[in-house]
Amino acid sequence: MKASQFFISTLKEAPAEATLPSHQLMIRAGLIKGVASGLYTWMPMGLRVLRKVEAIVREEMNRSGSVELLMPVVQPAELWQESGRWEFYGKELLRIKDRHERDFCMGPTCEEVITDIVRKEITSYKQLPKNFYHIQTKFRDEVRPRFGVMRAREFVMKDAYSFHADYESLVRDGYQPMYDAYCRIFDRLGLNYRPVAADTGSIGGTGSHEFQVLAESGEDVIAYSDTSDFAANVELAATLPLAGERAAAAETLEKVHTPNVKTINELVAFLNVPIERTLKSIVVEGEEEGELVLLLLRGDHEFNDIKAEKLAGVKSPLTMANPALIRDEFGANGGSLGPVGFKGRVYADFATEKAADWVIGANEDDYHYTGFNFGRDAVEPEFVDLRNVLEGDPSPDGQGRLKLARGIEVGHVFQLRTKYSEAMNTTFLDNNGKSQIMEMGCYGIGITRIVAAAIEQNHDENGIIWTKAMAPFTVVIVPMNYKKSDSVREAADKLYEELLAQGVDVLLDDRDERAGVLLNDSELLGIPHRIVIGDRALKEGNVEYRARAAEENETVAIGEIVGKVLAVLAD
Repeated sequence: MKASQFFISTLKEAPAEATLPSHQLMIRAGLIKGVASGLYTWMPMGLRVLRKVEAIVREEMNRSGSVELLMPVVQPAELWQESGRWEFYGKELLRIKDRHERDFCMGPTCEEVITDIVRKEITSYKQLPKNFYHIQTKFRDEVRPRFGVMRAREFVMKDAYSFHADYESLVRDGYQPMYDAYCRIFDRLGLNYRPVAADTGSIGGTGSHEFQVLAESGEDVIAYSDTSDFAANVELAATLPLAGERAAAAETLEKVHTPNVKTINELVAFLNVPIERTLKSIVVEGEEEGELVLLLLRGDHEFNDIKAEKLAGVKSPLTMANPALIRDEFGANGGSLGPVGFKGRVYADFATEKAADWVIGANEDDYHYTGFNFGRDAVEPEFVDLRNVLEGDPSPDGQGRLKLARGIEVGHVFQLRTKYSEAMNTTFLDNNGKSQIMEMGCYGIGITRIVAAAIEQNHDENGIIWTKAMAPFTVVIVPMNYKKSDSVREAADKLYEELLAQGVDVLLDDRDERAGVLLNDSELLGIPHRIVIGDRALKEGNVEYRARAAEENETVAIGEIVGKVLAVLAD
């Protein structure tokens, strides 16, 4: 492709609202143009990247045995009402009406549509298992779209759905092949990633893995073992019970006046005690009407609401207790709460089980206890996992210690089981002629998000550094004074034709721009290999070659440059 026949639209500066490197660089490199909040046009340069990602995803999905179809963006409300998600999904689901006042939505995902297709088309165990996928635009009405295409309202996603006669088939024929296909996809894209065990969230089901591209700007935190393959989202990574005996109590229970002390940090400063000796109290609603559950964890630890929601007797979704109910039950407001005298269910984090002489709320405003001990001063709680893991914690698989890293979720695989098939009566006849509910899996990859995540992981102060598989062009030829120098133009055109003949995806930047603009744009655009042709080097029979990530130019004889490029690309 010649630049004069293409469209390159670069900027020196990114808009002020672009905070992430990927957002800044995608705007500056002219990959995307904003249309409205969370809505973007993919410009020609960006679309080439997007299509290359799609091609790899499609190849690996086909290789895995998944069958491509294409489902609609606009979906009827009846299907979502049947699954129970019409109200549950919330305001992210953009609901619309047609001219006949019938309800529809802009699909954020396609579980309902594909389940409706399958229940009408598949009736026998002989037709199972089956896996369908498509690559299509989705819409989620984000309350605060941000970070460019990383969290946009409209995006492109590959979503796949598998249907099975039993759970063993779901794992063997659906979940594992998709997991393996995702690993191949991200390997081919050249990304540094980790598959991590994750919570199923609003999609539902019993098991899932996220695929996280490691990047400092990532919104997610993942925990992984320093000696094994264990990796999990920090929300799901388990902490382990502490070994050994509980320390003996050395203090008596004493009520201390703590005026206007409401937070752990204020308590630590007021009493001059280590934060590790404090307990914080979190009160949530129980499953029964009016029931409260008290959750206790160390003052320096971060509460994990996903773990708490799964505890017996705790209302799901997790709901913080009403302040008036707390006052009636405990006799105090938040900031002064504790287990002494509380008659309801109490859970305490594993990390609190073996220590003694805690500082905790006294269930009286502006008062705390020092020297509090479980069993002696309050009923022994049930010790459970209530917190986020920390770097250095033992790995849940018993091998090594945990390390933490930030990541960007670009893919997610779920064992849906029968969440949708049961709700939508998706059945088949087994080999005994009996009607059975199908098992389901679903598998998503954020195509547009992959592009942004790759930039977050691969960039420098000059611009994008594309991996070979994702680059809009593999090689860029930058001729100096292409319009004015016959020798440069002839050499550039000849090299361009030779590379095209070898099947190289090459861009000849024949724009009538200053040398600085052409060179800066080549780095901003992140094209992996650059060949600069100028009169001075040509007189000596040379050109300058540089890999995008290299620090120095190489002088190469013009007769050898094609061979060098082909050798580098083959490596």
